Order: sequence, then C-alpha cells, then structure tokens
Amino acid sequence: MALVETRDLVKKFGALTAVDHISFSVGRGEVVGFLGPNGAGKSTTMKIISGFLEPTSGRAFIAGHDSHEDPITARRHLGYLPEGAPAYSDMTVAAFLDFVAGMHGMSKQKANSRLAELVERVDLAGVWNQRIESLSKGFKRRVGIAQALIHDPDVLILDEPTDGLDPNQKHEMRSLIRSIAANKAIVVSTHILEEVEAICSRAIIIAKGRMLADSTPADLMAKAPGQGSMALTVETAQPQRVVDLLAQQPGVANVEITSHVNGVAQFLVHSGDVRPSGAAITKLLAKSDIVVEEIHMERARLDEVFRQITRQNAGA
Repeated sequence: MALVETRDLVKKFGALTAVDHISFSVGRGEVVGFLGPNGAGKSTTMKIISGFLEPTSGRAFIAGHDSHEDPITARRHLGYLPEGAPAYSDMTVAAFLDFVAGMHGMSKQKANSRLAELVERVDLAGVWNQRIESLSKGFKRRVGIAQALIHDPDVLILDEPTDGLDPNQKHEMRSLIRSIAANKAIVVSTHILEEVEAICSRAIIIAKGRMLADSTPADLMAKAPGQGSMALTVETAQPQRVVDLLAQQPGVANVEITSHVNGVAQFLVHSGDVRPSGAAITKLLAKSDIVVEEIHMERARLDEVFRQITRQNAGA
C-alpha cells in the first residue's frame, strides 16, 4: 500500500491554477524529491496532502486515509515540517516538544522515552533548555524535525528542510533524513537540485502546477545533454585538425570545440551507439604527435535535466 497518494489534485486561487492535475504515490522506504522552481506549486501540494488546504478537486491520502474526509486519522500517520519550521519561540526546546507530545495524546512515560531518543538522534542535548527564539536557524530546523518525528509517523513531509542552512548544517540535516528513511515514506519539497541527488530515491519535477517528470535521479540524469560524452583537453594550435582526426574514430558521432585559449583546446566528444575508449582516442591522436593532457567522461547534472524539462514545457 502506498503511504502517500494523490489522485488528480487541482487547486485554484481565483484565475490562478496553482496545482494542475497532480497524481503520484510514495511507498515505505522511498524518499521522493518534489522538485520545482519557486512558485511551481510545491508547497501548495504539500499543504493539500497534509490537510491544511482543501483541493479544488482530486483527493489525497496518508496511509490510506483521506486527508480531508478523515483528517484526524490521516494526521496520526503524518509528520510535517512546514517551510520555515514555525514553533513557539518563547518556549524552551524541552517545553515545546513536551507540548507537541501532549497534543499527540502521548502518555507522560511514553513522551519522556520518545524525547530522550530524539535528543540523541536529532542532537538537541546542547540546546535542550534554551528558548527557541535564541537558537540558530540550523537548530530551529532540528527542533522542527523533532516535532515532526515525535509520534514516530509512517509519513514525513519536509518543505524546504535545508533552505537557508550553511553547508555543514545541510550535510547534517541530509544525514538525519537518510538515517530515518528506511521505515518511512518521505516527501522532500525543494528547489535545491543537489538535495535531490543527495538524499532522494525518486524525483518528481513540477512547474506551473503541472507534473513534468517522475523518475529516479539516475534515470533523469541519463537524459541530460552531454551524458556519456567525453571531455578532452589537448595542447594544439589547430583545434580543427583534432576534430577531423577524432571524426575518423569508430563510435564518434560528432566533436565540439568547447574552448581554445593560449594554445590549449578543449573538446566534447559525443558517442554513437558504440562508445570509443579513452585509450583508443589517446592512441589515435598520438599517431599525429598530439598529446592528450586530460580526458574524462562527462557526468550529467540534475540541474541540466531540470532546465531541459522545464524549457520544453515552458509554453505548454
């Protein structure tokens, strides 16, 4: 059974369609990146799934329970970190999380046991008795994660969990998400592409409220421009001669000169059905006394795929 499911969700604000017929599902053990530019409809979709917004049409389910027809039961299975990680700033971390545990109907004994576990897992011991308003942005995010996890939900929805954090804080937050992923269905709404590559098993790309792609990051990156191409750096005053020589190599579809500065040229060698080896290309050029200074396979980047997909659908 899918732990998160949306069926043909639509949300309109007057003449604006913020969410336009979005359907997907997330199973246990999956971390799905909900990816799109600012204003794409990510947060609106998350609010519908979590029951904070009513859809214009369509349905959303948490662990099989309709978020709007059976919201209390659905939310028992849901942990939600809204964008900005709001909390009662005048409370201490301990008091706030104890309050949240009480709101979930947890007994004092169960709450104390769970809080002791979260103090270690989310690394809050050093700020346990501090007021939330005095915390750094990174620790406020940790408190937000702790409140979302306190009742050990099956589903976790994280809206921009690392937005505004420094590189070390981002690394720590991503490590935490990976550590809890195996037994939950997690949806991470983000506009940060590196986030999807770092922690997600699937990526859903949306723009202008429409779903444009749903695949693994690896499958998406396989479609990137330049994927499987070979980058080549050669010292030469005649880059076109290098292009002509490389065109003779079996498996080479075409060759681009990407730069030529101070007698050093860089090329991108695109393959056909059969990819030539770096050794074969180096040997071919060596026969003409051309020395290869550097050669490597180009690695696709998710941002390239994102731009390609959203450009293709910009006018749709």
